[in-house]
Amino acid sequence: MNLNNIHNIYFIGIGGIGMSALARYFNANNFYVCGYDKTPSPVTNALEELGIIIHFEDNVDDIPKQILDREKTLIVYTPAIPKDHKEYNYFKDHAYTIYKRSEILGAITKNTFCFGIAGTHGKTTTSTILGHILHEAGVNATSFLGGIAENYNSNLILGGDKISVVEADEFDRSFLQLSPNMACITSMDADHLDIYGEEEALTQSFVAFSNKVSDQLFVRKGLPIKGTTYGIEDGSDYEAQHIKINNGTYIFDVKTPTETYKNIELNLSGRHNVLNTVVALAMANSYGVPLAVIAKALLNFKGVQRRFTYKIKTDNLVLIDDYAHHPTEINAVADAVRELYPNEKVLAVFQPHLFSRTRDFIEDFATSLSKFDELILLEIYPAREKPIEGVTSKWLLDKIDLEIKQISSKENLIDKIQASESKVIVMIGAGDIGVMVNTVKEKLLANKSQKIVE
Repeated sequence: MNLNNIHNIYFIGIGGIGMSALARYFNANNFYVCGYDKTPSPVTNALEELGIIIHFEDNVDDIPKQILDREKTLIVYTPAIPKDHKEYNYFKDHAYTIYKRSEILGAITKNTFCFGIAGTHGKTTTSTILGHILHEAGVNATSFLGGIAENYNSNLILGGDKISVVEADEFDRSFLQLSPNMACITSMDADHLDIYGEEEALTQSFVAFSNKVSDQLFVRKGLPIKGTTYGIEDGSDYEAQHIKINNGTYIFDVKTPTETYKNIELNLSGRHNVLNTVVALAMANSYGVPLAVIAKALLNFKGVQRRFTYKIKTDNLVLIDDYAHHPTEINAVADAVRELYPNEKVLAVFQPHLFSRTRDFIEDFATSLSKFDELILLEIYPAREKPIEGVTSKWLLDKIDLEIKQISSKENLIDKIQASESKVIVMIGAGDIGVMVNTVKEKLLANKSQKIVE
């Protein structure tokens, strides 16, 4: 891939979290960047504030004229777009240079020392922690993130062109486009079965990724892939020990193959985030960052938007926003809430994401959602999919073992939340529930005269 003659880059699906990080990167490197997305969002708003032109109708006539210079233009698309997308087919029919997002990311990082963060859960938080550690340590890395890092208000931590941190995404086997020097695998739970068909095919894809790692691979202890292990008090090579919680802050020791560092502080909730931190620490430390520098960087790490993010935190009301959309992730949220608020009633508001995922994990979803005291279920967010007969939120609701459970429309959601007596409210899902949570926050604060927590 030769970018020397390229001046213009057009993104189809520019509002996607991975796509927008690339758009930011090319914009910062003085390319002319513009694109299409289905709907406006906080992500597209942020891109427009950078001067990037975006339109929201699939219409060839809306493509900026500069993009029509085929020889100087590169088209980047997300596999989530439908096959009948007019603009995509226009570019295809007119022989433009077209690449998937993963191919572009692979090309950018090919000539860097690349840290690859793989796993069905934990990629975004782990890569953001690692990117933050490297930034604070003065390592001039560019980090492409799958979420908005609170410290940078961005999904791109811009650095030099010699070191990169990337999420190695298993969706569509995208991570096989990367050339990682150092990598980790956080988890290998069945997911994306609409792509893989069977769990075994997913496992083999992770094995193929592990074989691409040139220097060192870190794996969560217990996964069926060889590498340097990490875990919590389980005899791993990198191990968190003596975990305590003090006012919502985790304090723990880390044992490495060569030393033990005491009293690391982490201002994130949930033991799954202790694991994410341990592997980010292991990678940074193996690269050469001292543990004392890592511990200092963690003190001011603020987390990732929509990853157990407090929207309201007062004595009598808590509202938490989380991206969890797989049963394993919902279990992690439920466990974290119980650990922090053991004596409080918890209301979960869940928006299922994809008909196929709901169908494939229906029993597991029912089990994980039954861990809360009360549940409001929204209709399934389709994303890239057409409906599947019989796969509905009502089907899921009937399988959930809770006395207080109901389905709500988006229009009636706030009224139903306000009718609940639960002190702790958790809004979870990967669809547009992440946009709705701010409206819920405003209404709850207005109704209960709560103080906003920044």
